[in-house]
Amino acid sequence: MTESQTAFELLLDIDRRCRLLAADLPSQETRLQRWSGIGFRLGPYWYVAPMGEVAEVLHEPRCTLMPGVKPWVKGVANLRGRLLPVMDLGGFLGLELSKAHKQRRVLVVEFNDLFVGLLVDEVAGMQHFAQDALLASAPAVAPFIQGQFDSDQLWQVFSPFALAQAPGFMDVAA
Repeated sequence: MTESQTAFELLLDIDRRCRLLAADLPSQETRLQRWSGIGFRLGPYWYVAPMGEVAEVLHEPRCTLMPGVKPWVKGVANLRGRLLPVMDLGGFLGLELSKAHKQRRVLVVEFNDLFVGLLVDEVAGMQHFAQDALLASAPAVAPFIQGQFDSDQLWQVFSPFALAQAPGFMDVAA
């Protein structure tokens, strides 16, 4: 900074130089659009839930059993002072109920007034795909499957928000 240059003039000069250097960066349109989600497994099937639809991933909490409910309702857990109903997602979907093991996790979903935990066999962390690689899924598949990505394996896009709106999901009484 020269003696005659004020702080404001120095900032203007830095801004000008930065804009000159940034001119060669790719424009926003040419950058590859990415889709990110939380990968998880139910039995032999792999799914990915959109990032904005999973509030939290937990180790399987201790649940209090509830009488008179369907077998896929694991019970309720205390999550920082809130009651969290925990549902075995595989059991709800008609798969075999999840067996106890260390890899089991709970995906916490908050949608409107619904606060629920979905028990899954394993969580594979964040998965990233090219947005244009999303393929349509067969119409016969459950209404909460919104497509699929076929990379190293088939990842079905599972929407917890669509599940939360499914008519039979809140019908837990046996």
